[in-house]
Amino acid sequence: MAKVAFLGLGVMGYPMAGHLKAAGHDVCVFNRTAAKAEKWVEEHGGSMGVTPAEAAKGADFVMSCVGNDDDLRAVCTGPDGAFAGMDSGTIFVDHTTVSAKVTAELYAVASDKGIGFVDAPVSGGQAGAENGVLSIMCGGDQDKYDAAEPIMQAYGRSIKRLGDSGAGQLTKMVNQICIAGLVQGLSEGLHFAEKAGLDGKAVVDVISGGAAGSWQMANRYETMLDDRFEHGFAVDWMRKDLGICLDTSNDIGASLPVTALVDQFYKDVQKQGGGRWDTSSLIRRLRAMG
Repeated sequence: MAKVAFLGLGVMGYPMAGHLKAAGHDVCVFNRTAAKAEKWVEEHGGSMGVTPAEAAKGADFVMSCVGNDDDLRAVCTGPDGAFAGMDSGTIFVDHTTVSAKVTAELYAVASDKGIGFVDAPVSGGQAGAENGVLSIMCGGDQDKYDAAEPIMQAYGRSIKRLGDSGAGQLTKMVNQICIAGLVQGLSEGLHFAEKAGLDGKAVVDVISGGAAGSWQMANRYETMLDDRFEHGFAVDWMRKDLGICLDTSNDIGASLPVTALVDQFYKDVQKQGGGRWDTSSLIRRLRAMG
């Protein structure tokens, strides 16, 4: 078993850190809001650090799952950052969805200090984190990935290295691009069924086993039909991710017309007050249009 630090105890990080402790690892946590770290320690045991550096001190592996590029820089760098507390030869694994640019920046800083850095964004949402069945897309040096993969197995069902540093983040962008189009298509289909006077649940029962079927359809159609959007990944976070996708597409010369359009549709949802609704709330935008 390993000594592991986990930085960031949000809806994803909290259960992920719990799975590490349940797997027998010695876990020290850090969260910007200390009360949440205290609650985690009360629930799971282990320990907490007042700063990322303190949490990371003596750890074999440091995992992070924070909000965005700036949050990641803040927990990694500076006198209180995790890198300051890590020894040469240890490994930092970042589960945050961030830009490939900040990944390249922090990979270089870590390498200069003799620290391994693996970018490892996740997919599967809150339910996947709670059930320990996340898909984890990784980039980084092969030997560092090989060392970290057994640790990630505590909460990952599908874990794969896609290439060198940044490949995990680029793969997560592909994931979000695909989801955006799928959710919009599902929203339009269910909205059409409602307008046509069809029984939406009966329609999905018929079409879900064919070419129209998807994870989104299987897991979100009922709550979409019931106009409930308190499940899963929030619109605010999806817009953050799609912004990363669109910025990167400009850098590499990729064309993302549907993604750009759906991003604007999510902006409309935010204007409806739906920043914290889950991503399937695109259908509510259509309903508001009549």
